[in-house]
Amino acid sequence: MLYKKIDIDLIVPADEAEAVITGLNASLDVLEEKQTLFGGGIEAVDVEHRGTRKRSALGHTLAAGDTVAGAVKIAHGHVKSALRAVI
Repeated sequence: MLYKKIDIDLIVPADEAEAVITGLNASLDVLEEKQTLFGGGIEAVDVEHRGTRKRSALGHTLAAGDTVAGAVKIAHGHVKSALRAVI
């Protein structure tokens, strides 16, 4: 039988790490009730995050959506004003 190992790397603030680990363990317990899991564990290692935090692709997409929504509202206002001027 073929198996796959799944690795996940998360970087969280040090003061939130214990809560995240607790949540992950609880989620793994729930997942283990539905799926067959072998081994595994959660390893916590101190790291220093260099530089500024970069925006994810989702963050860029949400920001673009906000920009478009704002542009549509402005365009709506201009069309409304133009229509009133014509009438």
